[in-house]
Amino acid sequence: MTSKFERKFGKYAVQNLPLYLILGYVIGYIIQIINPEMYEYLSFDPFMICRGQVWRIITWILSPPMELGIFTIIMLILYYQLGRGLESVWGTYRFNVYIFSGMIFTMIGAMLLYLILYLMIHAGILFPADMAWMVSGNNQDMLYRSLGAIIGNCVSTYYINMSIFLAYAITYPQERLLLYFLIPVRMKWFGILYGVLILVNVYDAFRANTLYGIIILVLVFASLLNFILYMLKRKNLGKQQKKRRQEYRQSIRRAAPVMRENGARHKCVVCGRTELDDPNLTFRYCSKCSGNKEYCQDHLFTHEHK
Repeated sequence: MTSKFERKFGKYAVQNLPLYLILGYVIGYIIQIINPEMYEYLSFDPFMICRGQVWRIITWILSPPMELGIFTIIMLILYYQLGRGLESVWGTYRFNVYIFSGMIFTMIGAMLLYLILYLMIHAGILFPADMAWMVSGNNQDMLYRSLGAIIGNCVSTYYINMSIFLAYAITYPQERLLLYFLIPVRMKWFGILYGVLILVNVYDAFRANTLYGIIILVLVFASLLNFILYMLKRKNLGKQQKKRRQEYRQSIRRAAPVMRENGARHKCVVCGRTELDDPNLTFRYCSKCSGNKEYCQDHLFTHEHK
């Protein structure tokens, strides 16, 4: 299925996508510094999107995942290098699918979460007291607005960038990365560390507030769903490759003649003669007999099938 899509849409894939993502962050940082009020209109906000500000579906990608600093610059350069590495191995189309699916999953997860919580408030399942940490007062419209803002603040490309790191760690687990530019550490250990950090972030959110923890958990899962699907597909391909290797080895063992105790490689099931008894004998396997039964030329067509 993917190959058909690739043949049809592969020509539209964006070359060097990591560079464009970083350029988008640069634009976001510039807007944040020059016009903070305009920057507020870039974020993903389900409440405002439902009120007609549909451009937020796209412009949230420009919102940088972290505050500008030297550490952020180093991390963006690292993500660029890792992204280029994955693009060179997977191909431009597949890397595009991986990144854009992460963005789409994030948007769908945020909108569904907002819709479910909206309906729960409207049905009286969630009460203003349950959401007092977000906004004071009992005005439902204010609750909806605050809920959209909270979900929007949690939507960013932070975990999408992290999915690049995790995918690279799975693809190249033995490759080394210099920690603090000095200590070589294998990628698999960085991947495990990132996984632990994700769990810690979710745990801290639940400690702060159960509803906030649910919001973070859903959005983290949605943002990393592309990585989860990639990991499951890679595991399935690994099983298929292992099965094919086993079948190939078994076919080789079945086809390869067995060296017998007397040094002979062939033996007729009927008469017991080998090539040592008569070097001119020809031996063949019978396709109608079960197992690997060999017959000499005198009994190949006259034997009783077993």
